[in-house]
Amino acid sequence: MFRNITPVVKNLLIINVGLLIVSQFIFPQLSEWFALYYIHSPYFQPFQFLTYMFMHADFWHLFGNMFGLMIFGPLLEQFLGPKKLLILWMVCGIGSGVLYSGYTAYRMNNLEAKVVAFQSNPDPDSFNKLVLENRGFFQSSVFDFVDDYSRNPNDPNKISQAKQTLDAILEIQGNVPMVGASGALFGILIAFAMLFPNTQLFLLFPPIPIKAKYMVLFYSLYTIYNVFVNNPLDNVAHFAHLSGLVIGGVLIFFWKKDRNNFY
Repeated sequence: MFRNITPVVKNLLIINVGLLIVSQFIFPQLSEWFALYYIHSPYFQPFQFLTYMFMHADFWHLFGNMFGLMIFGPLLEQFLGPKKLLILWMVCGIGSGVLYSGYTAYRMNNLEAKVVAFQSNPDPDSFNKLVLENRGFFQSSVFDFVDDYSRNPNDPNKISQAKQTLDAILEIQGNVPMVGASGALFGILIAFAMLFPNTQLFLLFPPIPIKAKYMVLFYSLYTIYNVFVNNPLDNVAHFAHLSGLVIGGVLIFFWKKDRNNFY
C-alpha cells in the first residue's frame, strides 16, 4: 500500500499526521484555534473554513480519514492528475465546512427561537421537550429537575433555573467545534464511485467484496438517514459528510463532461 502512495496523497498524510502530533503533544491550543466554530461564536475566525479539515480529535479519527485517503486517493490521483485531486480534496473540505456552518446557523436559530418562546411563556412541558431534543448536552441529573419543575410549575426559582439552564445550552451548542477531513474524504469516495463504479472492494467488516458504487450508495443513504434523524447523542457531523458527497459528485459530473480535464 505504502509503495503505491502518490505525491499529493503522501503530502496530505504528512500534513495531517504532523498537525495531530503538534496539537496533541506540543501545542494543544492549535486545536482550539484551527477548529471550525459556529459563525456567531466568539471563537470563530474565517480561516477556520480551511484549517479545520487538517485537525482531528484523536488518533482513531485521523486514522479513519487517512486510511480512506490511502485506499482511494492514489488511483484517483493517477487518473485525475495531482492538481485535480488536490482541488477535489480542498473544495470538498472547504465547501463542507461552509455548508455545515449554514446548517449549524439554521439549527441554532431554531434553538434560539424555542428558548425565547420558553422564556416568554415558561412551562415544564416546553422545558422537558427542549431537554429531550438536546439531551446530549445535559447531565442525567437534569431529569430530576424536570420532575421537580413539573411538580412546581409556578415556582419562580425553578423557572429561573430552567431559563439559566437553557441559556447555558445555547452557549455550549454555539461553541462546539468541528474538526476533521471527513467532508473531503467523502468527496474522494463519491469521485471514486463515479469514475470506477464497478471496481471490487473487499470490506474488512464484514469481510465481503462489494462494488464501489454500492458501497458509496450505502454510505450516502446512511448519512442522509442520520441527518434527518439528528440524534442529539451523536457527535458526528453527518451533514458535513453529506456536503462532501454532493460537492464531490458535482465536481466529477462537470469534469466528466469535459474530457480535457482528465490527464
